[in-house]
Amino acid sequence: MAEFVRLEVEDGIGTIRLDRPPMNALNRQVQTELQAAAKEAAERKDVYAVIVYGGEKVFAAGADVKEFAQISHAEMTLRAKGLSDALGALSTIPKPTVAAITGYALGGGFEVALGCDRRIAGDNAKVGQPEILLGLIPGGGGTQRLARLIGPSKTKDLLYTGRFVGAQQALEIGMVDEVVAPDDVYAAAVRWAKQFVNGPVLALAATKAAVDGGLDTDLESGLKLESHLFAALFATEDKKAGVESFIENGPGKAKFSGN
Repeated sequence: MAEFVRLEVEDGIGTIRLDRPPMNALNRQVQTELQAAAKEAAERKDVYAVIVYGGEKVFAAGADVKEFAQISHAEMTLRAKGLSDALGALSTIPKPTVAAITGYALGGGFEVALGCDRRIAGDNAKVGQPEILLGLIPGGGGTQRLARLIGPSKTKDLLYTGRFVGAQQALEIGMVDEVVAPDDVYAAAVRWAKQFVNGPVLALAATKAAVDGGLDTDLESGLKLESHLFAALFATEDKKAGVESFIENGPGKAKFSGN
């Protein structure tokens, strides 16, 4: 059984709970357990959407710096790809995902949040990529996912300075998508995730694959990917159910089977 990361499932929503007090530092064990939880969430048919949550006080304050102090250049050369894969594990889940951020989400912690489709923060949250203060750069996707999210200029400013960004400014520049009272963060994430329960899981997965895959290539290749995924859905029972329901009853009333 995992010690610091667990998947809890209730009413079709999976919550990946980070629980390594006091600050949810992302040491090697947490990284391994995070990948395992993401894999389980991706595979379970009773999970329609996923929340990642660090608890009421803090999301994750970053990597375990004491662990970094013991790692040589040669060892990190071998481990760097694994670190990136672990912190970006939420991005591999073919379902809607949302980070519920309270307190600090810094460095590797914010990289975990960047792997989600949406980020909801408490108004007391502080987010950022302060690796430059250690003489480093983000190694879990921060230089790439953040630039795709808010653009290269704003990203460089944040990475060059390593400064922490408050919730309101994070909302204004697009680092988070919604700001609520700290006590309402998890409930707001549940409300967002709930709308996908019993939804068209294959179409949702295809949507995610098309958007994310398209961002990694040129427009022409992205359009080809979209066409391929669009056509593939015509072989599904969900497409048949959705179209028939629309014709007979109007939009928004279809019942999907996930096939």
